[in-house]
Amino acid sequence: MIGRLAGIILHRGMDQVLLDVRGVGYIVHVSSRTAASLPPVGEACALYTDLLVREDLLQLFGFSTLVEKEWHRLLTSVQGIGAKASLAILGTLGAEGVSRAITLGDWAAVKAAPGVGPKLAQRVVLELKEKAPSVMAMGAGLTVDLTPGDEVIEAAPKPRRPAAAAAPAPAPQVNFQAEALSALTNLGYSPSDAASAVTRAADDPASVDTAKLIRAALRLLAPKS
Repeated sequence: MIGRLAGIILHRGMDQVLLDVRGVGYIVHVSSRTAASLPPVGEACALYTDLLVREDLLQLFGFSTLVEKEWHRLLTSVQGIGAKASLAILGTLGAEGVSRAITLGDWAAVKAAPGVGPKLAQRVVLELKEKAPSVMAMGAGLTVDLTPGDEVIEAAPKPRRPAAAAAPAPAPQVNFQAEALSALTNLGYSPSDAASAVTRAADDPASVDTAKLIRAALRLLAPKS
């Protein structure tokens, strides 16, 4: 199983990229959103990948985060959702948007993806709603970055530039929603109820950290008098 590729972009399309990995060109199918986020031709990039194996077909699908890859796996487990429809949904909503739509039962947002009708969108929400909290807990900040061990072959030699001081490593991204979800489930709330409350609470601009997000979610979970 090919789970990750790192190399030089030789060609970029709206729904695929040709990646040169040590002299071997891999065609990787991606969502339109992922394609738009990739660097220009000639630069290096890395993608998590999923390999589809059929009797007469081998296809690679690429994702910029583990959350996006996990949603692709779950979406394609729904009857009627193939790889093309999954990438259409992810391209329209993004991984975080899919988490939100399915957590809140918003099948109309799923239906906005090209080729996805209302019945299919409702089936996606119905079958995956209970699985959304576990995907949210993975954390949206899990991106696939090039690492020092990724030795990629330059598409063409470039002139040497004077060495510059190394930039400080970026601070790790804190996923407040994942932390709040974990805290609420530890308090005894069901993952589904906790995920729904956290997703709604995140709409409040004042919920700028984990503690404030938890307090806002708790207010939504409080019994209505």
